[in-house]
Amino acid sequence: MTDESASPAAPQQPPRWQPIGPIDRRILGVLVEKAKTLPSAYPMSLNAICTGANQKNNRHPLMELTPEDAEESLERLRNLGAIGLVQGYGRVAKYRHYLYEWMGVDKVEIAVMAELLLRGAQTEGELRGRAARMEPVADLTALRSVLNSLESKRLVVWLTPEGRGRVISHTLYTPREMENLRAHHASASAAALAASDETAAAPGPTSPSSGAASRPRYPSQDVEGETRLQQEVAELRSQVAQLRADLDEMAAKFQRAADDLQRLRSDLGA
Repeated sequence: MTDESASPAAPQQPPRWQPIGPIDRRILGVLVEKAKTLPSAYPMSLNAICTGANQKNNRHPLMELTPEDAEESLERLRNLGAIGLVQGYGRVAKYRHYLYEWMGVDKVEIAVMAELLLRGAQTEGELRGRAARMEPVADLTALRSVLNSLESKRLVVWLTPEGRGRVISHTLYTPREMENLRAHHASASAAALAASDETAAAPGPTSPSSGAASRPRYPSQDVEGETRLQQEVAELRSQVAQLRADLDEMAAKFQRAADDLQRLRSDLGA
C-alpha cells in the first residue's frame, strides 16, 4: 500500500520541516506529485526521480540535474527524515516521502505544498488549477481554506497585498532566498501601484477638432466601467488558469507514459 492509497493518519510527533535548498525542494515536490498522479511508479528509483525533476512541464525554474545531484539531495533529505529508502524492490533502490509527518499536513495540503515546491510563488488561481490535478480543489474558496490552514502551520506566506492576483509561496526557502523573494514582490507591487496612480491622475484627452476639454466623467460611470473591466479581467484570468491546468494535465499524461518507460528500465536495471 502506498502513501496515497488511504487517508494518512494524524502525525504522532510535531512537524520537523525546515528550510532546504532548491534541489531538495524540487525532489520533494516530485515524490509527492508522482505518488498522487502515477502511483504505479511509486516509490521511485533514482533515475525516475531525476527524470521527474528535469521534466519541462509544471516546473519552475527548469533544472538539469545529474543522477549525482539527485543522489546527494536524497541523502540530505534522508538525514532530515523527509524521505526514506524502501526495501523489497530487488537491486534497484526506491525512495518514498514522509512529508505527511515531516510537515504535519493532510492530503489536500500536501498537494498544494507540492505545487508550490515544484513551481514556486503563484497566484491563487494558478495554484488552484495546478493542485486540482492531484487532489480536488473545487474553487478559490476551498483553496483559501487550505491556505489558511497552511499559514497557521507557517508553511506558506503571502507575498502581495490582499486582492485579485494575490501571490503566495511556501516557506521552505533558505533565509537569503526568502529575503530576495519578498523584496522582488514588494518592488513589483510598488511599481504596479505607482503605475495605477499615474494612470488615475493623468488628464483626460481633449477633442482634436475643437481643442475643448473632454466630456466630463461621472463617478458612477467610472465605478461601473471599472467593475465591468475587473469582472472581465477576472474571467479571463480564470480561463487562462483553466487552460494552464488543462495543458498541465495533457503534459502529465505524456509524462506518465515516459515515467512508465523509465520505471520498466529501472526495474530491468537498464
